[in-house]
Parts: sequence; C-alpha cells; structure tokens
Amino acid sequence: MFSGIVEGRAEVVETRETAKGRRVVWGFEGDVHLEVGQSVAIDGVCLTVEHFRDGFATFYLSDETLKRTKFGEVLSVGYIGNYERSLKVGDRLDGHIVLGHVDGVARILDISDHGEDGLEWWVEVGEELARYVAEKGSVALDGVSLTVNSVEGKTFSVRLVPHTLRITALGLRKRGDLLNFEADVIARYVERLLRFKP
Repeated sequence: MFSGIVEGRAEVVETRETAKGRRVVWGFEGDVHLEVGQSVAIDGVCLTVEHFRDGFATFYLSDETLKRTKFGEVLSVGYIGNYERSLKVGDRLDGHIVLGHVDGVARILDISDHGEDGLEWWVEVGEELARYVAEKGSVALDGVSLTVNSVEGKTFSVRLVPHTLRITALGLRKRGDLLNFEADVIARYVERLLRFKP
C-alpha cells in the first residue's frame, strides 16, 4: 500500500523485452536503498525489486502491466518517473490510500501556468473511469495523490503546487502526455456495495 506522496524521481537506464513482458532498470536519485522483493510504486504502478545495487534497481513488468498502464507506450531509456516505497505499519498517511493497481490511462488535455502558484491540468479519462472522479475527491496520477478541483463529463482539473513540481516528474509532462490513473479505492468499494445483490 502507498500514500501517493512521491519520494523522488527515477530514470530508465535499460529496457529489455522478454517473452511475456519487459525487464527494466531504473536509476534512483538521492541516497535510496531498496531490498530485493520490496514493493515500489513507479508512476503509480506497484512493482517488485528483482535486483538492486548502487542506486539502480531492476523490475519485471508483465504483459498485463504493459497493457493496463501507459508503460507499454512510454518506457524507453531516458524516461523519468516518480517513485514511492511502500508504507510501513505506523507510517503517516499524508495523501490517500493508493494500492499501486492502476485502473487505466488518462491524458493531459491542457496545462495552465500560474507562475509561483504552480500549474493547473485538465485531464481526460475514459467513460468507464470517469464515474470514479468526484469534485474534491482524490485520484492518483502517475502515482501522485491529487485533489480533484472540478469535473466536467470525462474531464477534470487538478492543481500542482510548486513543491509537487519540484519533487515529482509531473513538471516534465506536457499537453497530450499519458498518465497512469488510479481511482480512490473507496469509490470502488462503494460502487460494489451499491451493485451487489445477494
């Protein structure tokens, strides 16, 4: 489990196709130590560390992961993503509950620059995901916990404050870029409860 409070950035330094997926090596910024078998969310996707040494970690991405997330389209050497290590019991939950199970892919429609106040994004999701987006609710975009400002059909807006832009890779994203989208898990359980008929 994660909180959507990103710790920093990681960059793809090597990628290799396999029969049923892809093996990717990421270089982590800062003094980061990871253990083999540890869960790490990269751009909101929960991945397992296969190997770690001197700031470089290897992860295996299955064909399902590549199909469900934006990684099937964007992963190449030089790509920069966000990382967050999984929560430990007793950690503060400063964002919202993020599982690292991406629901689908969103796209940035427009970006407004508000100078020292950061950026505003308008983001579009598919109809099957739009129902989980609520004004003043939470979403995770590329693993970052964000508050929804407003909703119009399949589009919604979020504000990116200067700290978020400094710490994460969101400041590198451009109009038209894809984003990994995870809905608030509470919305999924509410939907299931309302639809359940014993």
